[in-house]
Amino acid sequence: MKIGVIFPQIEIGCDPSILRDFAETAEAVGFSHISAFDHILGAEHSERDPELTGPYLETDDFHEPLTLFSFFAGVTRAIEFVTGVLVLPQRQAPLVAKQAAELAILSQGRFRLGIGVGWNYVEYEGMGEEFRSRGRRLDEQVSVMRQLWSGQVLSYEGEWHHFERIAMSPIPPNPVPIWFGGFSPAAQRRAARIGDGFLFARVGDSVSGGRPTHDVSTIIDQSQEMKQMVERFGRDPQKFGLEGRINFRDGSETWRRERDLFEKAGFDYIAINTMRGGIRSPQGHVDVLKEIADQLELHPRDDKVVYK
Repeated sequence: MKIGVIFPQIEIGCDPSILRDFAETAEAVGFSHISAFDHILGAEHSERDPELTGPYLETDDFHEPLTLFSFFAGVTRAIEFVTGVLVLPQRQAPLVAKQAAELAILSQGRFRLGIGVGWNYVEYEGMGEEFRSRGRRLDEQVSVMRQLWSGQVLSYEGEWHHFERIAMSPIPPNPVPIWFGGFSPAAQRRAARIGDGFLFARVGDSVSGGRPTHDVSTIIDQSQEMKQMVERFGRDPQKFGLEGRINFRDGSETWRRERDLFEKAGFDYIAINTMRGGIRSPQGHVDVLKEIADQLELHPRDDKVVYK
């Protein structure tokens, strides 16, 4: 099982040297991947109808993940990247397909595209996209992107996408893996039907304060149900990936215990989230990576490692 780290979007700030140091340090101490959350726009929560209850405010920093990972790919050689998750239905599918293909090329395949439908209807309005149809639109977007990554000349007639004799070039040597994330049964069914894997999240303290944290046993139970769904859809469950999450704020004993539970359950990846864990400075998020790596018994990378 590989162990990665969540990029601490809302706490690490905007100093490019610290962002670079975070990626370089994460790679050096042995993390397998960096996962980054996605929001293009923030929104004030007060006096919304319906109520806006998600965990982020209009004041929270969010670096754009695909641009951020392009920067990280240029200063690293081995660590992988995953969007956890990109809110795809508020973006144009062909443009995301192009950006993902370019990132996969420049990073030599070190990229998984994690996608989901999101929760912020105000953000969708700001992007000029419909919120209610986002699930059905996501299905079509995945089909469009995968066909574009074939490099063939295509015509397509869907509910939201219409094009005739187009092609994308360059394309990566292999299609970009598409993983899904979310909390709903619908997200898990969609992943089991058409995804390459699923990214399990754990809800922390939300703005509304009303949503519980999913414990590891619940996530593991859901993961086994998903494997069964994958098989019912006529797909190979052994080729369907699973990623869990652990929280820095829970302490090192809990990290190790939950790591072992995820590994025993057959998870391919976990990632540790340091946000809202009491780290008081952007540099602190860099400095703590060595401590976490030591506690989780990661192996530092040889400085001669080159990704192949």
